[in-house]
Amino acid sequence: MSQDLVFGLYIFALATFVGYQVISRVPPLLHTPLMSGTNAISGISLVASLVVAGEHHDRFAAVLGFIAVTAASINVVGGFMITDRMLRMFNKKKAPALAKAGS
Repeated sequence: MSQDLVFGLYIFALATFVGYQVISRVPPLLHTPLMSGTNAISGISLVASLVVAGEHHDRFAAVLGFIAVTAASINVVGGFMITDRMLRMFNKKKAPALAKAGS
């Protein structure tokens, strides 16, 4: 294995571990703002993957770019759906109307 590949795998494993530790310690009250921030980052990765897919290097790069665009799009759409669902949980519900005592 080349030195760059080993270094890349090391960075990936370290980022996975640190990311899991950071996310698992976030209190539930902060999940909605955190999701909004990660959606913005996912949007940036979507733009970057579109740029990579648009460069015409070779067929392998185009396939990897297509996979990156697909994964980033799923991540952005799913993140916004989850954020919307979490924000709807904070809406005040209407009190049920009391039945009239005389009827």
